[in-house]
Amino acid sequence: MSSTSVVYLKDHNAGKFIEANLIDGLTREDVEKAEADWTPFLDEQVKRMEETGVPRRQWPQHRHWNWRDKYDATEEYLAYRMFGIECQSQIQGLMLVLTAGKNSKIPSQKGKPLAYVHFLAAAPWNLASIVAEPRFSLVGSILVATAIHLSMEEEFQGRIGLHSLPQSDDWYRKTCGMTDLGPDQTVQNLRYFEMTPEQASGFLR
Repeated sequence: MSSTSVVYLKDHNAGKFIEANLIDGLTREDVEKAEADWTPFLDEQVKRMEETGVPRRQWPQHRHWNWRDKYDATEEYLAYRMFGIECQSQIQGLMLVLTAGKNSKIPSQKGKPLAYVHFLAAAPWNLASIVAEPRFSLVGSILVATAIHLSMEEEFQGRIGLHSLPQSDDWYRKTCGMTDLGPDQTVQNLRYFEMTPEQASGFLR
């Protein structure tokens, strides 16, 4: 069963903050709608990048993610939660979080449970790495804050962890203030990040 709460995104066209809905418990219809909007836009941007000679390493690294498959693979498991941000009748961001079976690796928190962010993405038209003028900002920050609140709800004190695509490393390190624990050879050599309770409190402030 899904629930919604009000959040606020920065609308760059209007130059102001506008109301959006944070959805906890997306339906498959929600995910299909997001894919139907996101995929053609991503394909168009990748085609443009290819035609203008943009190196492949600069193409959106999450372009291959299939959110319908992720939904289908996890919908029967209570430990998985899928969130979305909806604004102006479109999904502006998606996140899949696991609330069981993952423990902290940071020495001060080692062995304590955390909420693991499997996947997090803003709609492609909101990414400065893809478009010259993003429509909305704060999508990623709201989703990270949502993961922290979920961690607190699970009595994990705000601890979260995730593996980052290279294009997002600096954002998790600098904007979110997470601890970079380096490349993880067991997960495609992606860098692994964690947030301690203190870092979580600082981020929410």
